Amino acid sequence: MKTDTQRPRPGAAILRTALRRNIGAMIAGTVLMGLYQAAETAFPIALGLIVEHTMQDRSLGSLGVSIGSLAVIITTVSLSWRFGMRVLQKANTTEAHRWRVQVAACGLQPVARDVDGLKSGEILTIATEDADQTADIIEVVPLLVSSLVAVVVAAVALSLADIRLGLLVIVGTVGILSILAVMSKRIGSSTQEQQAKVARAGAKVADLIIGLRPLHGFGGNHAAFGSYRRVSTDAKRQAVTVARVNGAYAGTALALNAVLAATVSLTAGWLAFEGRISIGELVMAVGLAQFIMEPLKMFSEMPKYVMIARASAERMALVLSAPPVTVPGPERPAPGGDLEVDGVRHGTLRGLKFTVAAGEFVAIAPYQPRAAADLVAVLAVNAAPPAYEGVVRLGGQELADLSVEAVREHMLVNPYDAEIFGGTLRTNIDPSGSSRTLPEAVEASMLTDVVALHRDGLDYAVRDRGANLSGGQRQRLSLARALAADTDVLVLHNPTTAVDAVTEQLIARNIAKLRRGRTTLVITSSPALLDAADRVLVLDEGVITAEDTHRNLLAGDEEYCLAVAR
Repeated sequence: MKTDTQRPRPGAAILRTALRRNIGAMIAGTVLMGLYQAAETAFPIALGLIVEHTMQDRSLGSLGVSIGSLAVIITTVSLSWRFGMRVLQKANTTEAHRWRVQVAACGLQPVARDVDGLKSGEILTIATEDADQTADIIEVVPLLVSSLVAVVVAAVALSLADIRLGLLVIVGTVGILSILAVMSKRIGSSTQEQQAKVARAGAKVADLIIGLRPLHGFGGNHAAFGSYRRVSTDAKRQAVTVARVNGAYAGTALALNAVLAATVSLTAGWLAFEGRISIGELVMAVGLAQFIMEPLKMFSEMPKYVMIARASAERMALVLSAPPVTVPGPERPAPGGDLEVDGVRHGTLRGLKFTVAAGEFVAIAPYQPRAAADLVAVLAVNAAPPAYEGVVRLGGQELADLSVEAVREHMLVNPYDAEIFGGTLRTNIDPSGSSRTLPEAVEASMLTDVVALHRDGLDYAVRDRGANLSGGQRQRLSLARALAADTDVLVLHNPTTAVDAVTEQLIARNIAKLRRGRTTLVITSSPALLDAADRVLVLDEGVITAEDTHRNLLAGDEEYCLAVAR
């Protein structure tokens, strides 16, 4: 495994990717929405022509042609909008789904990524809200082009009546967009800050939910709530700031558009009064002045949506382009191999050395809980090889040369705080449905009483995080899952801290029996598990200080006796 120094991609690259792989849908959507805007613009032009010609001729035939023309225009408006938005929204939804899946895949990769301190709650927000807002660029560009079509058609039509009217529309549009482009930058920066604060509040909620039971246990729930309240208040203040900026932007855009429409109408009225344009052209000009307010509004809002999409894409880039902590090697360990820790220095570990031979059942008695946690982090590859000194070998191969998937297929490290998922007992023990030792694992973990307690047995519904199970039941369920995996090497960290002494004795014997001939390492201070092991290693101050059977250590090591005897 090597350290990866790849630099993150900017959000602009993510937006370009979204645009490139939806180019077909965007072209179709742009054509249809352009047709919609052109037909909308044609409506006041048609009314002006009707006034100019049909009413002068006073012919029923001309009136019929005019009505038919309006019907064609209205039908074009309806169908082009319907199918144009269908194409664009389908592409938008599909693209948002792709980004959500991609962010989730990054979070589920076996090698942790350097995500600049982002917590799981923040990554969840990125995978939902930011993915949706990034995909909005698929709709923004076609709507921007179609609005431009409407403005251009209106400017050309007005220029045919009088060049000054057309120039007024073009110059006014450029001026409005210039002003709003400056304001949109403030929206982008404010929105990015708001998204970050909302994500932090979500992460705080996730942390509180995970630690709710222990918080209630020592009365820390009120302090924790106060901490969340402060984070949420920051998010609220930023949301108010963003709403204020958006309101100023929308109000300015509406006012400028109204001023332009009023100016075009008054100028057309003055030109008609001077006799430079006809009554029909006046009707057309007034109608276009009222009509172009809508495409101008849409056109002027596009910079804001572009900046929001850019801000969301920048946040997605934090996850998608974050390099992995290490690049896994290509090798695979030999089946049924041993486990060797050679001179590892990490956290509280000070040159730790020991070997677990293939098929051996070894227990480690840690005098300091922090050292046990550091060892588990190294074995689980949560601390990658570049993060510590020394070497860990699995089946004779260094972890740095192995793929993380191969390590975890060969060696399972079951933490003491393993997650329980919403589902059933069966799906928690055997998520893939492929375990051949599920009944034996249930029996060995002493989960049989939980299964027998419910009429549904293994199909008994388990709530998220095991909310309807006791602490001991959750721990035994986690142990059953580890045993059912039936890996070549199994590492258990404090698997029986929440069960009574009698159950603990039975579990210790069952683990030794079920894992006979398979390499097993248990990190624990439980006398029952220590006694069931072939030998015990004493971990003190980051190194192995003693090695023998549990009973020999009890008889000859007073410090060991005080540490583990109950």
